[in-house]
Amino acid sequence: MAVLPDGRYVDDAPYDENIDASAAERPDMDAPNWLLIWRRFRRHKLALISGLFLLVSYLMLPVTGFVAPYTPNERHADHLYAPPQGIRLFNNGKFIGPHVLPITATADLENYRWRYSADKTHPMKLEFFCRRGSYNLFGLIPTDLHLICAPAGATIFLLGSDRLGRDVFSRIVYGAQLSLTVGVIGITVSFALGIFFGSIAGYFGGRTDWLIQRTIEILRSLPELPLWLALSAAVPSHWGPVTVFFIISIILGILDWPGLARAVRSKFLSLREEEYVRAAEMMGAKPARIIGRHLLPNFSSHLIASAMLSIPAMILGETALSFLGLGLRAPAVSWGVMLNDAQNLAAIEIYPWTASPMVMIIVVVLAFNFLGDGLRDSLDPYKS
Repeated sequence: MAVLPDGRYVDDAPYDENIDASAAERPDMDAPNWLLIWRRFRRHKLALISGLFLLVSYLMLPVTGFVAPYTPNERHADHLYAPPQGIRLFNNGKFIGPHVLPITATADLENYRWRYSADKTHPMKLEFFCRRGSYNLFGLIPTDLHLICAPAGATIFLLGSDRLGRDVFSRIVYGAQLSLTVGVIGITVSFALGIFFGSIAGYFGGRTDWLIQRTIEILRSLPELPLWLALSAAVPSHWGPVTVFFIISIILGILDWPGLARAVRSKFLSLREEEYVRAAEMMGAKPARIIGRHLLPNFSSHLIASAMLSIPAMILGETALSFLGLGLRAPAVSWGVMLNDAQNLAAIEIYPWTASPMVMIIVVVLAFNFLGDGLRDSLDPYKS
């Protein structure tokens, strides 16, 4: 150990503020792994905000009927293409609480469009925890309780209404149940296949690896969009919306696994030469145990990040198929089905709020991408 000129050891040197400050910024190596991950993740502000947004979105799925003012297919024949209505607190300079203004439609025969005028002299207070259209809470409990309702003689179209007088906001909220769930189901199927075949190919190698790689090359050589269209068109038209939804989810998962399988294979080819894997083999551990207990945990950070980045592709796939009329169909409600109803560009130019589902798709896809980037960086706590 070095000795200072005054006879003291280096360990007894005076306190150095700069050294201690830099040491305090380094992660505590004795801290639990989950704490190190959280410390790194919270530095990614976009990832943190995106994670909270997605968490709220998925927690809201079982109670969408309570949040939505109307049921998804409830029509208002007197309010076709109604513009978005704001919730007001003041009327003529006076605070009267949350209320809306009743609107009246008139046909503009010169420009062939509906025009709406609000009656500011008769503000109508909103009702909270009110009874309206029935739905199933958590998918099981029949109820008709809603968070917010418009009083009789008024409407509450937060994002306007569509060509049939259906509330766009309510349909977006209900559509999230299918559009967000399809990604989770699809990625489950994709990961099950990708991890299984990639693990076998990377660990055993030889003819097994050759056969799996040739199969992957054949699947990847097929044009993706025409293959989606062909498989979706093969789904019988008389099947119910729920059945079609699960079939579409499985199709998206089956077509997405080759990329993950190759990533798992390449990682396993390097990991299987590590000393701890060789030691497990010499101790008589079976291949399934080595893969599940030793190899996959060392690859978990990449798998989690890949899942977050793959879910948006599943959502976009369902949206594209439904938009083309080959995925989910009415009366099912998803963001793709809503965009299919808004294919008329002339109508979108006049009534732009009918394209609101497109904005939600963009926001959700960006949120998953930001979350995936944050998780990819934070799941390696010791990375500088």
